[in-house]
Amino acid sequence: MRRTAVLTATVAMALMGLVASATPATAQAPPRSTWHNSSPTAPLTALAPPDISLQNIKAHLDQLQSIANSNGGTRRSTGAGYTASVSYVEQKLQAAGYTTRRANCTPGCSSGAGPDLIADWPGGDENQVIMSGAHLDSVSAGPGINDNGSGSSMLLEVALTLAAQHPTMTKHVRFGWWSDEEQGLLGSRAYVNSLSSADRSKIKQYLNFDMVGSPNGGYFINNITTAAAADLRAFYNNLGLQPEENTEGANRSDDASFRNAGIATSGVAAGASDTKTSAQAAKWGGTAGRAYDSCYHRSCDTTANINDTILDRAGDALAYAIWTQAVGTPTGRDFSINANPASGSVQAGQTATTTINTTTTSGAAQTVNLTTASGLPSGTTANFNPASVTSGGSSTLTLSTSTSTPSGTYAITITGAGETASHATTWTLTVNGTGGNRTFTNDTNFTINDFATINSSVTSTATGSAVSPVQVSVTISHTCAEDLQIRLRGPSGTYYTIDSSGGTSCTSYGTRTYSVPVTQQASGTWTLQVTDNYQFDTGFLDTWSVTV
Repeated sequence: MRRTAVLTATVAMALMGLVASATPATAQAPPRSTWHNSSPTAPLTALAPPDISLQNIKAHLDQLQSIANSNGGTRRSTGAGYTASVSYVEQKLQAAGYTTRRANCTPGCSSGAGPDLIADWPGGDENQVIMSGAHLDSVSAGPGINDNGSGSSMLLEVALTLAAQHPTMTKHVRFGWWSDEEQGLLGSRAYVNSLSSADRSKIKQYLNFDMVGSPNGGYFINNITTAAAADLRAFYNNLGLQPEENTEGANRSDDASFRNAGIATSGVAAGASDTKTSAQAAKWGGTAGRAYDSCYHRSCDTTANINDTILDRAGDALAYAIWTQAVGTPTGRDFSINANPASGSVQAGQTATTTINTTTTSGAAQTVNLTTASGLPSGTTANFNPASVTSGGSSTLTLSTSTSTPSGTYAITITGAGETASHATTWTLTVNGTGGNRTFTNDTNFTINDFATINSSVTSTATGSAVSPVQVSVTISHTCAEDLQIRLRGPSGTYYTIDSSGGTSCTSYGTRTYSVPVTQQASGTWTLQVTDNYQFDTGFLDTWSVTV
């Protein structure tokens, strides 16, 4: 991402007489699709976005790092490191079956700037182009792995996945890798300026990906309230991530070149030099008060400067948007419904929940009204929040039992009544009888040393099945919670990981609570296992309890 604009894209385009209406094309809010990999030879017949391989994206990043290392530590647009990067991406695309072309970065680009790279996937309506892009150049100060090897590599892997899946296309898909972005969005501006009015009007949507792996990053969407952002917004909302508007990156990346030409735009970023707030750290993780990317435009922007989780989700978000907009059959409307988890247990007098997920399996999304059709135990009430969803959305079903609810196992049928069809799913619920203590505590101190594992056990005398999820409360005196891996072992011998080690900072552990989905009996020995996986910080387990 460029630091400042040499000349705002709006002014530049206006001087050339090329500013068109900025009204975006209307688009429907997207469905949430079922994630699975289809056969690479059989075309898809419905929307089915795949899971984009993080491992493959990082392999591309390794190649860009190697290219920079061999070319003075940079991939600046005017240097050999940039042209080598273009060649690497181009060769991958051509081998996968793309039609590629190098577009000269003229006029108005830096002297000696390398070309833009454009790749078209065959098929789909060429009068309706769904385009995505990322700048491939770095600043001269470093290799530019997050800025913007992350967006370029992610874009490449999505393109290669599309080729491997070879689905039926309803719209035409195009990708672009831009030169000279760091000098003022010059490569993308040159490309947009080179298009005729008719060709610009064919591009119905442009999505931009700039710095999508920031190590202390967040989830930002360009023009988040617009129709062009609907698919990206839906993807992140379905993960519960509450994305925010990309105010830091406004008009600072290549989407501005398209937007100022009247093309609907959005995109994803993880943040640059701005500081993460406490509220953002609370909902996304990371460290408040620190930059999203402390190596922004510096030599330390290497392959070590990447947040894998954020990068992985950006790739899946783009795949979601492309598959929603351009893959599948345009006729017919239908949806599916399922409960996750599909089974659970509850103590009489308590509540149990499951998530009812809906998926658009063909055509446009539709309204689905949810009800419990049969199997509800006596003395209980059911509540859907919300009671009506657009297919692709989810609802939480809460079942509130009473002390008079009979013990037993119930197959509860949930029905989704849509506009074109109705479908049902089953949630199997076990209700356990009341009575007896169901919380068990061990308050014996256990010392936690570096690279050591401790086991603290309690013996449960509760009857019946454990109420899933069981509740675990843990109090540990330790100055680096990120050192600790914590697992719960049930009486059946099954281990459940409830907290994983790892992170970029250290925080005190204190008291933490966990809800742990289990499927087993309540009685017997429950063990809390704590492993210190790193050096320097030690402490002790003070007390813990499990409610079964």
